[in-house]
Amino acid sequence: MTKASPFIAAAALIAFCATADANSVKPTGATNVVLVHGALVDGSSWRAVYDILRKDGYRVSIVQEPLTSLDDDVAATKRVLDLQDGPVVLVGHSFGGTIITIAGADPKVRALVYVAALQPDAGESTGELAGRMPSQSNDIKSTKDGYLYLDPSKFAANFPDLPKAQADFMATSQVPVSGAAFSAKVTVAAWHDKPSYAIVATQDRQLNPDLAHWMYKRSGAKVTEVKASHLVYISQPRAIAKVIEQAARGATN
Repeated sequence: MTKASPFIAAAALIAFCATADANSVKPTGATNVVLVHGALVDGSSWRAVYDILRKDGYRVSIVQEPLTSLDDDVAATKRVLDLQDGPVVLVGHSFGGTIITIAGADPKVRALVYVAALQPDAGESTGELAGRMPSQSNDIKSTKDGYLYLDPSKFAANFPDLPKAQADFMATSQVPVSGAAFSAKVTVAAWHDKPSYAIVATQDRQLNPDLAHWMYKRSGAKVTEVKASHLVYISQPRAIAKVIEQAARGATN
């Protein structure tokens, strides 16, 4: 061993330790993330995003809202927010955007993330807002008691970026949403007071991308475009997690 070898070994050890420390650094800003699903699905649809966020050091909670009414869904979200131990990034997909717009008024919520989601203002309803710029898809059906679902035979065609087997399973495991939830008026719009981040799925057949851009421009949201269908958080989970983490880093105590 030459005289320089001990110094080389020491330098390598220091570099290794520095790398290990860097990899174990906890997230800054908000470390709590609450995920809210949209219509026709349940919270398990967030699994891929959940896994990424957990690996990156975030505490992640998933709301299982019943989709029986807007009030019920907001109450389910508030119930989860009450369990958080610090600042929260509140994330909603699709109809979940309407839910977080109201529930996001909770003082623990520091930022809102809209994932191909509705972003209504106070006094607007989900259905009214969506109707301003109709979506490409017209495959929604209604049950006799007024619950909405997507025609199972057309489910896969609406989400071509999902494996067909997965889309077929989701078609048969849908959670219908109350039509009344779509007509209920929003009472408060938290995005007026909280920073918001938004993801536009450019191949979205359920939420018109033009409407998404219009809503997010109105709110001043920081927008990210992703080439994907309406279920962008399933087909592109890493892109979604990246935006959520950006929102978390920007959040303050």
